[in-house]
Amino acid sequence: MKLNIKNTFTKELPADPNLDNSRRQVTEAVFSYATPKQTKAPKVIHTSKEMADELGISEEDLQSEFFRDIVTGNQVYPNTKPYAMCYGGHQFGNWAGQLGDGRAINLFEVEHQHKNWKVQLKGAGETPYSRTADGLAVLRSSIREYLCAEAMFHLGVPTTRSLSLSLTDDDVLRDVLYNGNPAYEKGAIVSRISPSFLRFGNFEIFAARKDVKNLKNLVDYTIKHHFSHLGTASKKTYINFFKEVSERTLDMIIHWQRVGFVHGVMNTDNMSILGLTIDYGPYGWLEGFDFGWTPNTTDRQNKRYRYGNQPNIGLWNLYQLANALYPTIEEVEPLEAVLNQYKIDFEEKSFKMMKSKLGLFSDNKHDVQLIQNLEDTLQLVETDMTIFFRLLSDFSDAKSGLNLIEKAFYNLDDVSDEIKRLWNLWFNSYFERLQKETLSNSERKEKMDAVNPKYVLRNYMAQLAIDAADDGDYSLIDELNQLLKKPYSEQPENEKWFAKRPEWARNKVGCSMLSCSS
Repeated sequence: MKLNIKNTFTKELPADPNLDNSRRQVTEAVFSYATPKQTKAPKVIHTSKEMADELGISEEDLQSEFFRDIVTGNQVYPNTKPYAMCYGGHQFGNWAGQLGDGRAINLFEVEHQHKNWKVQLKGAGETPYSRTADGLAVLRSSIREYLCAEAMFHLGVPTTRSLSLSLTDDDVLRDVLYNGNPAYEKGAIVSRISPSFLRFGNFEIFAARKDVKNLKNLVDYTIKHHFSHLGTASKKTYINFFKEVSERTLDMIIHWQRVGFVHGVMNTDNMSILGLTIDYGPYGWLEGFDFGWTPNTTDRQNKRYRYGNQPNIGLWNLYQLANALYPTIEEVEPLEAVLNQYKIDFEEKSFKMMKSKLGLFSDNKHDVQLIQNLEDTLQLVETDMTIFFRLLSDFSDAKSGLNLIEKAFYNLDDVSDEIKRLWNLWFNSYFERLQKETLSNSERKEKMDAVNPKYVLRNYMAQLAIDAADDGDYSLIDELNQLLKKPYSEQPENEKWFAKRPEWARNKVGCSMLSCSS
């Protein structure tokens, strides 16, 4: 396996001079060198051939012991020095100080076909940023991350990617729900890929420490390698950099809202500077359409990171990034202008996104009310978001509307006569609105099916794969991986996955109850 290795990150940014792997505060450095932990009996159980191709790794390479040893941390690729990044962050709205890559180790950069990728292992052992943790990961959380990153990519959502999923044969102690019941689980490692793993928190840590010199170094590096179209470093460039980060962040979140994805832990250290979905922990997919739902048990009381609040949290996090970048700009007004524009853009882009889900493409002054009425009606009883919007593309007349979406209701007995009346009112309004469109029913269906996925990685699906893998059966990981490569296609042979969450999964750990350990 011969890769085109680059080392812009480690060559151009300041390293921690302390090579000791002890937990500590790291200052005046963007990263610390860290070597992955040797594992007992590593085994690669799944790979993304598409991502391997992006890196210049052949199918033959994927089968080699060398590849296995690299992506499990048992061997360091020649002439490279793995490292962990230093960053801080706001967690649940509070400044948490230094955080850093506590269980992620960056292996190297690969340049292939004019693209630069960073290769990182998650769960490969402790780093100077591990605090009181062991830096390891378990099979359960690793399957969830591995599958979801690739699923999101095929949904068209900006995301980091997955290369490989491996077992370590080491036992890892975890307390899944933080309730004092730890248990040993199978250790695992995900090799994940991104053009950059830089987060808002990488910039916040320098601003918090008033280290303007290294803050500027990092901003200049980021612009040079990831926003080079903005030009060379200047105050105007820094403002435009923040503007583009803001736009990318909003675009990502609009995609989340479109497909019903809830990140679960939108701390600033989990926000990518490139506007990519990063850190798949206690995420979830909306089953019943509910703006108030969060998959994260830690957040269940305050619901800060609930589905309906994700756009607001994106803005809150951008305020923290604006504060961090201020020392490089020293003007409040342009930063405030960008943040105000986010609010305007959110209203416009959210509205446009919802119209596309409904197959509405012309302008109509009543569309805002039509969408509001739909969102209110969807929440009267538990109604599956994915199934509802997918079935809606077959809508042709108001009278059969309720029968069309029957499969989306979790309990038909809950659909009272009054709720039926409200649904019929909405379908009548929707039918009248569609008469003002110029597209045929088949043309509208094609456009709606391109934005409303038929298949998403529901938590119960991931849990089935986890349960099977715990018993040594990895076939469901591959089945779901293949299914989710074509989420907008009908795939009649996979119709069993176009189904509501089964009742057994309603309150099952891993399906509805997830923690940051998930």
